[in-house]
Amino acid sequence: MSHLASIPQKLGIDAQFEARHGAQWLNVEGVGVRTLAETMNAIGARFITITAYELPADEGFRLEYHWDLDGTLLGFAFQVVDKKIDSIFDLCPGVDWIEREIYEEYVIEFVGRPYDPLLLLPGVTPGVNLRKDPNQLEAATEVAK
Repeated sequence: MSHLASIPQKLGIDAQFEARHGAQWLNVEGVGVRTLAETMNAIGARFITITAYELPADEGFRLEYHWDLDGTLLGFAFQVVDKKIDSIFDLCPGVDWIEREIYEEYVIEFVGRPYDPLLLLPGVTPGVNLRKDPNQLEAATEVAK
């Protein structure tokens, strides 16, 4: 069995990869991000990045974790409703910068990791650059003046 085919079994889910937009996507609903990272590390996959975006209405956020496995791009999506998700900083050192950026841009807390020092300029409030809250945007405009 190939590493790719073994991933759903290793994660304990009954799902198959689906090819979309140049990547292989796997529905990992019910699987924690740390379990995913541990599994990817065990099979020699390489962490690439996390893509984050705010969902419409009050649906929260979607974080898409991207990995490379022997030249195949893998994607795994997690919906974040309560603005918290476990950090994988200790499992994948390459995730450090992107977790910090996502925290500062969206105020999604990566549980279990340090944040100091922040990457933002002194006096800038986390979450004001990309969040859709008009009050935060107004406050950011005042700070920038």
